[in-house]
This record gives sequence, structure tokens and C-alpha cells, in this order.
Amino acid sequence: MGSGLEELQLATIVLIVLAGFAAGWIDAVVGGGGLIQLPALLLVPGIGPVQALATNKMGSIFGTTTSAITYFRRARPDLRTALPMAGIALAGSYGGAVFAALLPASVFKPMIVAALIAVALFTAFRPTVGTLTKLRHTGHRHYGVAVAIGLVIGFYDGLLGPGTGSFLVIAMVTLLGYNFLAASAKAKIVNMATNIGALLFFAPNGYLLWGLGLVLGVANMAGGYLGARMAITKGSKFIRVVFLAVVSVLIVKLGYDVWAENFTG
Repeated sequence: MGSGLEELQLATIVLIVLAGFAAGWIDAVVGGGGLIQLPALLLVPGIGPVQALATNKMGSIFGTTTSAITYFRRARPDLRTALPMAGIALAGSYGGAVFAALLPASVFKPMIVAALIAVALFTAFRPTVGTLTKLRHTGHRHYGVAVAIGLVIGFYDGLLGPGTGSFLVIAMVTLLGYNFLAASAKAKIVNMATNIGALLFFAPNGYLLWGLGLVLGVANMAGGYLGARMAITKGSKFIRVVFLAVVSVLIVKLGYDVWAENFTG
């Protein structure tokens, strides 16, 4: 498999770099950077959908690792919840990647759109949600719910990907009771693990475009570092605003995909 950089026009490389930077920033704040990065990769001449998904994961892991380290150093997230979630999410993501080449993504999109709309309305009309940490569960139940979230969203990330960080934040705010800052900090650790899980399948099977992935990764890393610092400085209210904006765009994008796949020729 080639590097993915041969014979690419300069304009295409610039687009990939800009998309990678923007995706890294969005992912660091609230997740959903794949909404920008994956479509940009699909514009590369000759790239297949699974290659794009694999190369997207390679680029994203640079950004999620950078933002995870930044959050850990500055926000000190509770690893007792984050690490078990990350471990099971890695396994779930590997399983999702295995299915990525087998199942049509379209079967999942209508359900995802419905869930996103419900969560967006819930967050918009409940302004106190995510402003304070008020855990909904304690003890083994807390960790059981956390691990279940990691498994389900990890599988989704390996299978499709876009919006994974947003789904993690959604789940940790609504189901576990964390504020947006605490949820975002943990989400980065889990998201890093889901990227690794998918790459464990994609890399040995020759789906990665290494050169393109490295270029994307450097841009993603820069965006991730700046986004994490801004989120930590500005806090949960800022993350909530960006969260609603990103979820709204996800709803429009996935909703259009569902409409195009089902109602157009």
C-alpha cells in the first residue's frame, strides 16, 4: 500500500492539513472532528472508504493523544473510571473495525440521527446539565455503566467513527452525571483507546495510507493541543456551547446522508 502522498496536488494536501487541524481542535473541545476529517479524506483521488476510515484513525490518534495528555496534566481526570472505559472501548473498537468492511453504515445512521436530536434538545432545554458534576451512580453500578458506554461507543468508533467524542461526552454527562469539562477530559482518554483498537485491525490488513496519515496526524496534534488548552481555560459553559454547535452539524450531516441514501437515485 502506498503512502497516499504520491501525485497529490498541493491544494489537496493543504485541504487535508486544514481539515486535520480543525478536527483536532473540535475533538479536543467536545469531539466530532471526524465530521470534518473523514469527508476531506474522501476527496483524495483514488482513496476507498475503508482506507479513508483507517487513515482518519491514524491522524486522529495524534490529536486525541495530545489532548488526552494536556487534559491529564491540567484537569487531572479520575483514571479509576477512564481507564476501565478505555480498555473495554479498545476491544469494542477492534470489533467494530472488523465489521466496517462488511456492513453498510446506512443501517445505523437513522438511529444515530434520532439519538442526536434527542440529546441536543435535552441539552438545549436543560441549561444546568453538564455545568456541575453530580454523579448518578456509585460503586460497582457507576463502573458498570461506564464500561457499557465504552463498549458500545468503542464499537461505533471502529465501525463508523464521526461523532465518537461527542457521543462519549453525551453519555458521561447524561448517564454518569459528570460536568462537560470532566466528561471531555475522560472522553479523550477513551477516544485515544478506540483509535488504537481500530488501528490494530486496519494496520496489519494494509488499509492505512501512512504518508497521508502522518501529515494529517501532525495537523491534528496541533489542533488538539490548542483545543484542549482553550477548553480547560474556558470551562464547561464554553464546552456546552461548542457541543451544541457540533451536535447540530452532526444532525444535519447525518440527516442529509440518510435522506440521500433512501430518497434519491
